[in-house]
Amino acid sequence: MQFESKNSGRPFIPGFIAGEPADEQRARIARELAEREEHRQANLAELSSVRNAPGERVRIWERMYGLALPRDPNHHLLDMIAVATHLELAQVQEEQRLRGPAPPVAKEP
Repeated sequence: MQFESKNSGRPFIPGFIAGEPADEQRARIARELAEREEHRQANLAELSSVRNAPGERVRIWERMYGLALPRDPNHHLLDMIAVATHLELAQVQEEQRLRGPAPPVAKEP
């Protein structure tokens, strides 16, 4: 049985089930870890797949890393998103533009 961490959104595997023999527990955990790794690899493939539009790749990146696309067009994270999604920086910035303007920065008096 898998549960989802309420803070990270990532599934975790409970370690011990009362009455389950140790060899069965090890096998179950190994299967669950293999399934999780298979799911992660599938997400990584979709992240950079040319079949997905740039906006979809950015949404996959956001879901995988639990972060929102920064609004600042000069944010240092944009370069990392571009590399991870196999997009040009300009394509990531275009996705920002399509989502709307950055909120105004408050100036100190």
